[in-house]
Amino acid sequence: MEKILDRFLRYVAVDTQSNEESESQPSAAKELNLLRMLRDELQALGVEATLDEYGYVMATIPSNVEGPVPAIGFIAHVDTAPDASGADIKPQIIEDYDGADIPLKGVPGLVLKTAEFPELLAHKGETLVTTDGTTLLGADDKAGVAEIMDTVQYIMAHPGFKHGPVKVGFTPDEEIGRGVVKFDVQKFGADYAYTMDGGEVGELEFENFNAASAVIRIQGSNVHPGYAKGKMRNALHIAQEFDALLPVSQRPEYTQDYEGFFHLISLKGTVEEAQFSYIIRDHDRAKFEHKKQVIAQCADFINARYGAGTVTATVRDQYYNMREQVEPHYHVVEKAVKAMELAGVKPRIQPIRGGTDGANLSFKGLPCPNIFAGGLNFHGKFEWVTLENMEKAAAVIRNIIALYAE
Repeated sequence: MEKILDRFLRYVAVDTQSNEESESQPSAAKELNLLRMLRDELQALGVEATLDEYGYVMATIPSNVEGPVPAIGFIAHVDTAPDASGADIKPQIIEDYDGADIPLKGVPGLVLKTAEFPELLAHKGETLVTTDGTTLLGADDKAGVAEIMDTVQYIMAHPGFKHGPVKVGFTPDEEIGRGVVKFDVQKFGADYAYTMDGGEVGELEFENFNAASAVIRIQGSNVHPGYAKGKMRNALHIAQEFDALLPVSQRPEYTQDYEGFFHLISLKGTVEEAQFSYIIRDHDRAKFEHKKQVIAQCADFINARYGAGTVTATVRDQYYNMREQVEPHYHVVEKAVKAMELAGVKPRIQPIRGGTDGANLSFKGLPCPNIFAGGLNFHGKFEWVTLENMEKAAAVIRNIIALYAE
């Protein structure tokens, strides 16, 4: 049987960075390299598995117990974030971690410091996997992929392990918000599911942000600066003015827990025209709707000041808080809590200050909380995971399956 760490290292070696500028699905053809690999590995283990035109791997392990048992799904995404390179990853493996700062040897002087990341100290004595500082690691979400595949391997190697129908799903493009846009829930066939896409050990999440994007376009008016008085409308200055209308206290760097935010994520332009983008987040649906209204009000204010058509604001909803879909089936959360306790893990139920594929799946009719995969500092060069966290996550998956089969 392949060890979970070896499996994880094999998966992170495959570049699967998604492309937010692409309109195709998967957004990057290279994502299919790992998806095909996973389909083939599932089939080699004796599991019926398919890969469709949209990049969804779906697999089924039939029940080996009598009577009706709910079909339980486990889902992870293969793509890595566009925020940092996912190519030519060179993991550093630190066995029996001693709690010291960790030099990331690919970039001289770059150090993973416990003063900045004190959560490292909770993992003394464990086997730590970090980046070398030149790329992200890919634990988001290849740790989840490895944990699910490790569980499949275990089930197929232990026919005495009692289980109902087990469904496995691997998706592309989660990092760019399109992970399950074309995911066929009915075809998948699960009654309930879990995404293995959380962070630190013990995390269990069944509520997340409501999310929207806002693209703001400013039409300025450029004339020679020597003759600009009363004529020039500098789109860059107007963009700054628009941003200044939004509450500073509702920026991500000033919020926590259930507090929402406006996050300016890009700005480009010239005197003539500018375009900038926000992501809008709030756990509370009413506050979320109000935030979208604030964007519209800011646009109206600028247009009243500088003339109609100066600002065009396009706001699009991305996903909603899964709580309203999961809470009526709260037993899926209770099962996960018990599964963690059986694995010696203290559950920590908390809201996601973000989103997962599970949010959209829940609104597609598949209640889908999110469980820790064990990595931290996602999307950047300081990302890391421990072997022990991945082993505990795999144990939780097995326990959930066993609990539903009882």
